[in-house]
Amino acid sequence: MTTNTQWLWLAIATVIFFLLYLLSPILTPFILGALLAYLGDPLVDKLEARKISRTLSVVIVFITIIIIILAIFLLVIPLFEAQLTRLLAKLPSAIDWIMTIIKPQLQNTFGIDTNTLGIDQIKNTLTEHFVQTSGLIKNLVKTLSHSSMILFNWLTIIILTPVITFYLLRDWDILVAYIQDLLPRDIEPQISKLAKESDEVLGAFLRGQLSVMFALGTIYSIGLGIIGIEFALLIGMLAGIVSFVPYLGLIIGIIVAGTAVIVQTYDIVNLLYVFLVFAIAQAIEAVVLTPLFVGERIGLHPVTVIFAVLAGGQLFGFFGVLLALPVAAILAVLMRHLHNKYKESSIYADET
Repeated sequence: MTTNTQWLWLAIATVIFFLLYLLSPILTPFILGALLAYLGDPLVDKLEARKISRTLSVVIVFITIIIIILAIFLLVIPLFEAQLTRLLAKLPSAIDWIMTIIKPQLQNTFGIDTNTLGIDQIKNTLTEHFVQTSGLIKNLVKTLSHSSMILFNWLTIIILTPVITFYLLRDWDILVAYIQDLLPRDIEPQISKLAKESDEVLGAFLRGQLSVMFALGTIYSIGLGIIGIEFALLIGMLAGIVSFVPYLGLIIGIIVAGTAVIVQTYDIVNLLYVFLVFAIAQAIEAVVLTPLFVGERIGLHPVTVIFAVLAGGQLFGFFGVLLALPVAAILAVLMRHLHNKYKESSIYADET
């Protein structure tokens, strides 16, 4: 590739980045639709392999995606909200109980005056504002309805995302082939190789790790529900969501579930049941979930995921959060290739 060509590609990349920045407020439904289409395309291809037409395969996968999304909004979120509301209601009494245990230790061992910690103020604030926090979904809808622009943006996302998802699912293979055909012939093999590796990295996270996270959250919730924890769904899903960072979901889950079971039963022995639930879940993840959903594929490093999501949100808002993981996957592959090129270059080699 000549120097002029390199500068041309750099100029194109700069223009694309600038346009994304300018158009970011309206790109959310397109990115959401593209992500859903990306997740659903392998299922469509599998149905096609069974001699089902592309259109019918797309309809089947599209309806499945819609049913899953509706189930989350109509079933899971109300349960999640109800448990969160009950948790907020119990926090003042939980703080009182915890302080009856910790307060003497702080005063006798460390000489700390607990009155200066502001515990009573925190408890009073929670009590005063609890009524305002109940009915979170209703309050959210009410808030959105007061801003016509925000309401319009959300309606645009809700209406356009399914439409864009359907058309991208239907034409996904055609679009990929079209883009590949447009690439200059001298760099097409290299670009195709990088695109394939990026797809493997991103797929390992989105299709693999997200499946593991959801499965773990479900197992945690069921297990904590069996041992009688009142906020099983809330705690289980929280632990499952943050489990993309190794052991973070386990640690947070045990701490939160352990605190909940003690506050609920006032019996430290019940901590053993919490440990048992998370130990069984970790064993299932290691033996079944990770080999089944992720296998030997290398996904994004947890630190890379965290940084990408935060950086995307800082630069582009919610649109940036959606775009963060695909961009991070591509950059990870490019950095790996640049690393290999550097190791093979005369700059790295010791010529002395």
